[in-house]
Amino acid sequence: MKTIVSNLKKNKKVILEVIILILISLFSFSIAPKTLQNDTYYTVSIGNLILENGIDNQDHFSWHENLPYTYPHWLYDVMMSLIYNLGSWNAVYISVCVMSIILGITIYQVNKKLNKNQIISFVLTIGSMYLLKDYIAARAQLVTFIIYMLVIFFIERFIENPKKIYYAIGIIISSILIANLHVAVWPFIFVLSLPYIAEYIICSFSDWVIYQKPAILRKKISLRLHKKDKEKVNEITNNLEKIYVSNEKRKLAREAEEPYKIKMKRNKNVKWLILIMVICGVTGFLTPLGTTPYTYLIKTMQGNTVNNINEHLPLTLIQNIPIMCTIIIALSLLIFTKVKIRLSDLFMLGGLSYLMFSSRRQATMFVLIGSIILNRMIVEAIKIYGTEKMKGVLRQIIIVAGIGVSCITLFLSIKYIDKKKNNVYVNEATYPVEASEWILKNLNLDNIKLFNEYNYGSYLLYKGIPVFIDSRADLYAPEFNGEEDIFMNFINTSNIGRYYGKTFREYGITHVMLYKNSKVSMLIDETEPENYNKIYSDDYFVIYEVMK
Repeated sequence: MKTIVSNLKKNKKVILEVIILILISLFSFSIAPKTLQNDTYYTVSIGNLILENGIDNQDHFSWHENLPYTYPHWLYDVMMSLIYNLGSWNAVYISVCVMSIILGITIYQVNKKLNKNQIISFVLTIGSMYLLKDYIAARAQLVTFIIYMLVIFFIERFIENPKKIYYAIGIIISSILIANLHVAVWPFIFVLSLPYIAEYIICSFSDWVIYQKPAILRKKISLRLHKKDKEKVNEITNNLEKIYVSNEKRKLAREAEEPYKIKMKRNKNVKWLILIMVICGVTGFLTPLGTTPYTYLIKTMQGNTVNNINEHLPLTLIQNIPIMCTIIIALSLLIFTKVKIRLSDLFMLGGLSYLMFSSRRQATMFVLIGSIILNRMIVEAIKIYGTEKMKGVLRQIIIVAGIGVSCITLFLSIKYIDKKKNNVYVNEATYPVEASEWILKNLNLDNIKLFNEYNYGSYLLYKGIPVFIDSRADLYAPEFNGEEDIFMNFINTSNIGRYYGKTFREYGITHVMLYKNSKVSMLIDETEPENYNKIYSDDYFVIYEVMK
């Protein structure tokens, strides 16, 4: 018995690690959704198309003629199509569960390795996964979440010791992978490096001023100019000596006092990070997409799609209480404690906050990278207040918090698993399952031009039905197709900002599929039943034939 107890004490960290990994895996599995969302359908279809025909930069799924398509996440599409071909939607669901678990474990391991605290890293990982649960899906972003967590780890480790070249190689490989997996977020790898580079530049400039480097440079030049004048040389040398003595005092004072809430450190290794980022800038060409990695995000931001897609709209804090609480905790640590924040971390939080408030989808990166910064601040607070008297209290608080989060994790995991066990892969209230089968049996696809809605267009193309629009928003924007704004024509038509009849005539629409409770459907039924023959109806969808 004594031997068992002794072994338990020796291996308590290992046992704790196993328990933590099990809990993270369980929670990550529980939040992985079973019901698929619209992008997944076109992902599988495009992946199979690439496997059969390669990348020809043309769209093959809408009935609009000669639309160019950029294949912005071609590698992920191929991966998902291979998974789908192995086991249909069961395999896709399993892959989402696996990737969710990998993401959870990656967040934990990166936090633990950078901040050296198991329990706090565990608590923040569960919190992060909870905040990310709405973004866990069979989409390319799930893979890039994992990669960007690793990128931050590689950057931090590399600037600690640039001789460990494998971290630099990790950054470069990550850049290549993202450029092929999800080209829209490829520029973000450079955004993540900016806080470190900005801190280096600011510290270099402040050192230049504080340590009187311009004066030193001028006096060294004067020494060369007056090297034959001994009196002048002695005078300049004495002045230089005074500056050096003064600089040494300032250096010691700055290191001892650190009077500010911001910690600034000039890390010379950041110069090598800049070189790595330059190399990464070239990796955008290591794709079959040409210059797309350099132009995709710019074109997207110039268009109207970001203003009309829910996940791209600005975030309001009142609608996202968990994010608001996270910000309050970080601010409280800075304002009410002696905790100091690194300048690079402050820049990172500021930049990510700006991106998050500009586009709610960027809340994901705020959560991922913010977990590391918040972890660092909490660990520093423990060190500051971890006096002999407080050590026991802090240890007990951390243990209680860990146990509490563990219980909550188990409760939520069971709740989420129970909630999704009866879910289906395809929600018939959202996607036209029966209506699609009816079209395939009763209509000649070569002779119809179907008007459909954005949210289920991907399911239609998955079923082999040519679409008016689907969730590949960029395909239908003039910034990418160089022609008309199909996307905004759809938005205005569905919102009754544009007369639907005009749109139907302009595009030569022969058949219309709509949600049964949509505005256009209700208007057709009430005002123009003679112009539209209702040929199909179920609980959720209706199909009209346009009468000539």
